Amino acid sequence: MNIIEIISKKRDGAPLNEGEIRYVTDGFVAGEITDYQMSALLMAVVLNGMTGREIVALTQAMMESGTIFDIGPGGGPLIDKHSTGGVGDKISLILLPVAVECGLRVPMISGRGLGFTGGTLDKLESIPGLVTDLETGRFEELVKELGGCFGAQTDDIVPADKKIYRLRDATGTVQSIPLITASILSKKFAEGISGVVIDVKCGNGAFMRRAEDARMLSESLEMVGREMGIGVSTVITSMEQPLGSAAGNALEVIEAVSVLRGEGPEDCLELTNLLVSEMLLLGGLVETLEEGRVRSADAIATGRALERFHRIVEAQGGELDLSDADLGLPRAPVTRPGRAPRSGNLAMIDPRTMGEAIRELGGGRMRMDDEIDPAVGFRIFKKKGDPVLEGEAIFDVHARNDLDAERAVRRMLGGISIIDEPVSSPQLFL
Repeated sequence: MNIIEIISKKRDGAPLNEGEIRYVTDGFVAGEITDYQMSALLMAVVLNGMTGREIVALTQAMMESGTIFDIGPGGGPLIDKHSTGGVGDKISLILLPVAVECGLRVPMISGRGLGFTGGTLDKLESIPGLVTDLETGRFEELVKELGGCFGAQTDDIVPADKKIYRLRDATGTVQSIPLITASILSKKFAEGISGVVIDVKCGNGAFMRRAEDARMLSESLEMVGREMGIGVSTVITSMEQPLGSAAGNALEVIEAVSVLRGEGPEDCLELTNLLVSEMLLLGGLVETLEEGRVRSADAIATGRALERFHRIVEAQGGELDLSDADLGLPRAPVTRPGRAPRSGNLAMIDPRTMGEAIRELGGGRMRMDDEIDPAVGFRIFKKKGDPVLEGEAIFDVHARNDLDAERAVRRMLGGISIIDEPVSSPQLFL
């Protein structure tokens, strides 16, 4: 086979066969296909799409490019959760220990930030000492001992997706339903799970901005699950404003712990309970979503989930001081408020603008090899529909220096709209 002919074939809109897809995947992992050749093929996929058969073949080839976990019997059903990415989305940190306390085993392999959206691993790695690059044996051991853990893609775990994932982030090829589907499911299916619940974000702060696209992604994910014999359940949720009251890596860890204490924002708690109940239903541990919500809420209310989270963090080398308001996490040296330019009702606090501002502050990546500043980000005091007074703080920025803070405030104020008419709060579940 010839990579140039394969690129040309996809450029012209023709479907690739299973052998061609396997050739590209294996060749890229082996270094026989270059970054620039793969970038060209990815852009052709973005422009021309893929058939269902192509998506299944790509998912299978990527999954089989590395180790597939064998966690073994014993314990509860192996069910995972994934989010397609948003701003302020720290739900995975909260959900994993809750789901484990409800009787599931959750071998969660997560990703880093893509584009303007935050990544679970970047959030977790703001915890001093925490290791997410776990060898296969250690990952399996932690799931057996603690019911779940947070892992990254090592060189052994879906290496094809690891290389492609970083390339997509730097080449403008993130927003593609076939590529998103294969990326998510290849990682999840390599965990050896029996099912996964996927939170498909929809809105201005998500890759799927239109409800139609979110439905198409949901259908694609569930189709691949059916074809490969693994349960996939999707939930479409709104990303028309940042989730919770914090956006930025360390700030989101602090908020996640707050939710596990039963003190966090209502939208984070509500979404956690819904997704855990979907996982329990998929795993056959409950008969109704309401029964699942009750079990999820109880795991938080009793403090069991927070204790489980702390145990998992410590087992992965993390140092978390639960007696400290900032949990011992990095703090930004400069904090600057963003104040309302007029009185009225908050009609928009744009999550995409906030996500891009966090990237510019250093909390995300512009290039593949950029280092993350874990301390920068935003705290949000007002949400869509809230009344505000002129001069009142809507948010504050946490930054490395005064200049960065001033720029972020100006940018974020450009993503805010205040009107005189009443504004309804957005519906979380779509």
